[in-house]
Amino acid sequence: MNIQIFGTKKSFDTKKAQRYFKERRIRFQFIDLKEKEMSKGELASVIRAAGGIEAVVDPKAKDQDAVALITYLADSQKFDKLLENQQVLREPIVRNGQKATVGYAPEVWKTWE
Repeated sequence: MNIQIFGTKKSFDTKKAQRYFKERRIRFQFIDLKEKEMSKGELASVIRAAGGIEAVVDPKAKDQDAVALITYLADSQKFDKLLENQQVLREPIVRNGQKATVGYAPEVWKTWE
C-alpha cells in the first residue's frame, strides 16, 4: 500500500486518520495542505475516485465565499477554481494509488488492507 493523507495539522478527522494507520502499522505519507497543495493530477484523481467535485468540497469550510463560488460556477470552471482554493476541501483526503476517500472512512480503508 502507498497511503497518502492530505489534510491540515489542526483537523480532528485528519488526526484520526493518521492514528488509524499508525495503530495498524501501515506506513503513510502526510501532506499538510497549508504547506503544499495538491497537484492538478492528484486533485483530478481524487475527484474521480470520490465521485465528483461536490463530494470533495466541504460545505462547512471557513471560506464560505469560495464554497459558494465553486457551487454555482459552470461545471467547466469548477475544477480550476477548486485548484486555486484548496482550503475548501473536505479533510482528510486519503489516497492509495488510484483509490481515494474524502473524510474519515475507516470502513473503506479496511478493504484496502
